[in-house]
Amino acid sequence: MAELAGVSVRTLHHYDEIGLVRPSARTGAGYRAYSAGDVERLREVLGYRRLGFGLREIADLVDDPATDAVARLRRLRGLLREQRDRAAAMVTAIDQELEARAMGIRTPPEQQLKAFGVRLYESIGSAYPATRRTEPRIAARIWEALGDARTVLNVGAGTGSYEPPDRDVTAVEPSAVMRAQRPADAAPCVAASAESLPFGDQSFDAAMAVSTVHHWPDPVAGLREMRRVARRVVVFTYDASTTGWLQRFWLTRDYLPEFADLLVGWPSLADMTRAIGGRAEPVLIPWDCADGFFEAHWRRPEAYLDERVRRAVSVWTRVGPRAEQRAVNGLHDDLSSGRWAERNRDLLALDTAELGLRLLVA
Repeated sequence: MAELAGVSVRTLHHYDEIGLVRPSARTGAGYRAYSAGDVERLREVLGYRRLGFGLREIADLVDDPATDAVARLRRLRGLLREQRDRAAAMVTAIDQELEARAMGIRTPPEQQLKAFGVRLYESIGSAYPATRRTEPRIAARIWEALGDARTVLNVGAGTGSYEPPDRDVTAVEPSAVMRAQRPADAAPCVAASAESLPFGDQSFDAAMAVSTVHHWPDPVAGLREMRRVARRVVVFTYDASTTGWLQRFWLTRDYLPEFADLLVGWPSLADMTRAIGGRAEPVLIPWDCADGFFEAHWRRPEAYLDERVRRAVSVWTRVGPRAEQRAVNGLHDDLSSGRWAERNRDLLALDTAELGLRLLVA
């Protein structure tokens, strides 16, 4: 068992002694015998250990009575994915430093620390104000879905886009970088995560979440929390469960197939709507969408060549610098040669496009 798990026998003995992973049985000779359930628990424990959690914290996580085995796996996967994203961002920072040094440029010490410190992944958010803003036509759909709600909780609120100006809004945002960029007159903002909202049951008329669910370690748990604290739930998100979904957007189809890897294990649209007990409605994206999210420039391909546009979309950091540069180079070549226009000529006559964006309403 120790050999399979890559730990020492002494470690397994210690886990047994403190009650973290107790084998279900003993052989006649006194050896510990692990059942399938014991192995599943050990896997979770080792996953959290490799994320740096302490043993007491791990015990609380794996014994959480509010979660089942699938929910715990999704939570662990989300944390591991976040660690991977941070590592990818670190690689990007190192690549930029190496490139600068190759050109004889020394990055100032304070910039090195800012780029390589604990806030590195959050630094992606510093690009948001340049290209991420409220798209009025999408906002109208969201605000209409809020109905007559007077008190609204905005979960994963970011810098405050899409917050209705005529309601009593409370924002929740875990990122200090995002909170710092909220306008002075924005709604009050609480530092918390979607999976553990610090509010009582049915505290709000409605809870909303816009282009944020894909950042949550456990989307289903976060959606259930929204349902717990509010009588109405409105979520703007993405459907990656439809057959052939990767092919519906030319950017992922022709240039960035790695996008599919980012959504492995992503809850289906049915799972998300079930979590809030609601329904899903398609949201068409206008060709001149003001909010620069990933799909927004579907009829303006040159925008994806702009570094500022890409830096305000987490997808580009998460796929890594090699995939990003390959995609950008390929798109640049196809725009220059006319291949992109030839391949996507049907798009040029469209005012809106169906690219998998969905509004979940309960």
